Amino acid sequence: MATPVSSQALRADDASVSEARSAFSAAAAPLLAGGRVRGIGFKDVTVAYGGLVVLASLTLDVRPGEIVALIGPSGSGKTTALRAVAGFVRPTRGRITIGDRDVTDVAPYARNIGMVVQNYALFPHMRAEENVAFGLRARGVSHAVVRERVPECLRLVGMEAYAKRFPRELSGGQQQRVAIARALAIRPQVLLLDEPLSALDAQIRRSMLDELAKLHRDLPSLTVLYVTHDQTEALTLADHIGIMRDGKLVAFGASRTLYRHPPNRFSAEFLGRANLLPVTSLEPKAGGLAQVRFGEAVLAATNPHGLPQGSQCLLCVRPHDLRLREGEGTHNILAGIVESVQWQGDLHAIALNVQGHKLRLTCAPLGAPPEAGTPLALAFDPHDVTLVPETPPEKPGG
Repeated sequence: MATPVSSQALRADDASVSEARSAFSAAAAPLLAGGRVRGIGFKDVTVAYGGLVVLASLTLDVRPGEIVALIGPSGSGKTTALRAVAGFVRPTRGRITIGDRDVTDVAPYARNIGMVVQNYALFPHMRAEENVAFGLRARGVSHAVVRERVPECLRLVGMEAYAKRFPRELSGGQQQRVAIARALAIRPQVLLLDEPLSALDAQIRRSMLDELAKLHRDLPSLTVLYVTHDQTEALTLADHIGIMRDGKLVAFGASRTLYRHPPNRFSAEFLGRANLLPVTSLEPKAGGLAQVRFGEAVLAATNPHGLPQGSQCLLCVRPHDLRLREGEGTHNILAGIVESVQWQGDLHAIALNVQGHKLRLTCAPLGAPPEAGTPLALAFDPHDVTLVPETPPEKPGG
């Protein structure tokens, strides 16, 4: 049974709403009607704290109605970029636009942005429906609109049956759904998601990924900027992915393209586990393939970046694209020595030493997996592997 809300909490609630409503007033009112779909633009945006640059010259366009994920390790600048869009961080240089409107100097409350963070940030003394209604009430929206829109948004995230519950009576995944409903209630032009699933356990995270994907199918006009360190989340949801490192955008492109043809070593290693072998590019082959030399072996691979003959580069092959050699006449053969074998339920993960380089292979569970120290021959299709420049380009591809 829900614990009654104290009169003190209700007075605090009313005071908070009154203060927020006065802040929004006329500045936010024109945005409530919605309008056309908006994208997000970063134009040479730099953010520095006390001389320390945490985001360096970011130029990036998020097209209207798409999901763009920013990924990278801690301290890479991805959350700073998102907070700059929200208005919580003031750029040292550069401009930020939402649609054709420059919002660099616009207060956060007047940007018509919905935001969801990793710790839910629900008001503990408010029921789910009251949390969802908060932004609407703060904007002075009529009671009739609130009564219509709150159930609509709760229904959108599958939480209509929990409208009367307090946050403490909800699971982590349920609280996050309420937080998303609250962000959507104001009908924002863009939705900012800052590590929204990182506090959830693995099973709930997978469920929430499905829910977010469904949400975007139901709201195809909503533009989403999604910050995460989890590559699976990015690949599952995003139309395009930006990879951040040390405050800089080091790669940007369509999710599938960036995964299959990474433009540099860091992108290959960070977005999906990659085996990277040092090779020398030889003469091109038919069908867009190139020959490369790895030790004494001559292999074939795709060359999407047009690396010239004689280049010292990297052969990028994903663990699931390697297979145990079967039969004769197979091209692209590598011989290695098994270092370890791990059974992970739905697959076997095998680590091998190939001419002094460690390779990882994943495959369906084997009835008789090889033992450590066993020689093993591997094969791969030339179209499944790609050549990557040894040194990163000056600017990300897009």
